[in-house]
Amino acid sequence: MANVQPLSHRATTASVDTNKVIRNTYLLLSMTLVLSAVTAGISMAIEPPFIAYLGSVILSFVLLFVLNRKQNSAAALPLTFAFTGLLGFGLGPLLNHYLALANGGEIVTTALGMTAVTFLGLSAYALTSRKDFSFMGGFLAAGTMVLLVAMLALFILPLFGVNISGLQLAFSAAVVMLMAGFVLYDTSNIVNGHYTNYVMATVSLYLSIYNLFVHLLALVGAFSDD
Repeated sequence: MANVQPLSHRATTASVDTNKVIRNTYLLLSMTLVLSAVTAGISMAIEPPFIAYLGSVILSFVLLFVLNRKQNSAAALPLTFAFTGLLGFGLGPLLNHYLALANGGEIVTTALGMTAVTFLGLSAYALTSRKDFSFMGGFLAAGTMVLLVAMLALFILPLFGVNISGLQLAFSAAVVMLMAGFVLYDTSNIVNGHYTNYVMATVSLYLSIYNLFVHLLALVGAFSDD
């Protein structure tokens, strides 16, 4: 009986810590999504050139590297807001491009709705079922490497006159499926206590939402004949 109370205390402490990570993660995620919406709106009003989108993606990789190094320091939160605000700003030219189309508003709204339904549905399933999807880590890492190579090919092939429109659609579809897997994987890791840093958990979920939206936008636009 002497060991029962300490074991119970450790289990309770672990549960409290996990619930704190869950609460802080989704609170910070909500704040970063609002910030991204604001910076995207500012960008749309300023109307920067399309290269601003590519520039935001490149700079975000740099910030992500720094954030990973500073994740346990006081700089983690400011870096997180800088990272998500920058990516939100980069969405401005992309959204303006689609909104300029005949049915652009419908395309953007549909992609946004599909992103919300996909993320909320998968997150709710992982949160309520509490299934452990950590086994997907190797598959997701391999899929990410394959898509990075494919992305490089999409930049190079047009230089040789290759039509990549079909490849772009296949790439976007693959990214959507991979991000859906990441939502399950990351949410499962948060719920089951594998993630202890809510800042990095937030960044992981944010990137899944961001990539889901961007590539669903491409797919919806393509299937709308735009």
